[in-house]
Amino acid sequence: MDIVPAIDLIDGKCVRLHQGAYDSKTIYNENPLEQALMFQDQGFSRLHMVDLDGAKAGETKNLKVLEKITSKTNLVIDYGGGVRSGVRAVEVLDAGARMVNIGSMAVKNTELFDELLEEIGQKYILLGLDVRNEKLATDGWTNQTEVSIFDFLEERIEKGLDKMFCTDISKDGTLQGPSVELYTKLIDRFPNLQLIASGGVGTVKDLVTLKERGLSGAIVGKAFYEGKISIEEISEAELI
Repeated sequence: MDIVPAIDLIDGKCVRLHQGAYDSKTIYNENPLEQALMFQDQGFSRLHMVDLDGAKAGETKNLKVLEKITSKTNLVIDYGGGVRSGVRAVEVLDAGARMVNIGSMAVKNTELFDELLEEIGQKYILLGLDVRNEKLATDGWTNQTEVSIFDFLEERIEKGLDKMFCTDISKDGTLQGPSVELYTKLIDRFPNLQLIASGGVGTVKDLVTLKERGLSGAIVGKAFYEGKISIEEISEAELI
């Protein structure tokens, strides 16, 4: 299972939110490159980056930060937040990201998303869905829809989607454990989907549980920043 450290960006700084609330941000590092290098030095090969400014504004805002990190590290980076068009998706890839995360646009303009899957290639697109009570949320978690994640995925998988990450907003930033029940339902219904967990991971035991349930990866943010999980514990648990 891939363990993927996360950097969320607001005003060019590494932050974490609590349950998606922008007014609950905590700044953990004012230098994202420094943080990325720390993750690389600890032995991680992947990095998940979210442009929270961009997600809220509807257009990417921190591409210069992405360019700096991709030029100074060897990390395989997936990046998203504010990607609402094919042009923006290409800009993210041109800035050095290996994959572009697309969430809100996929929900609000499914036809365009399906076109991008075909034109850019599913290899370079990582769908990111945010949910509350199994219903999708968009625009940096500020807009709640009544769209079921299960119905939405049914259609996207028919179009060739093969991987995604899913954030349960109620769990995000809480360190109270991931949404195991939701992920189990998703895997049971879509057994060929590569599913990455996001939100709520607080202990190595959480990661072991996710691996046992068949997830292909887990994004970890606050637990790393607050010292709840170490690379040594992850190695001892044979997770990497």
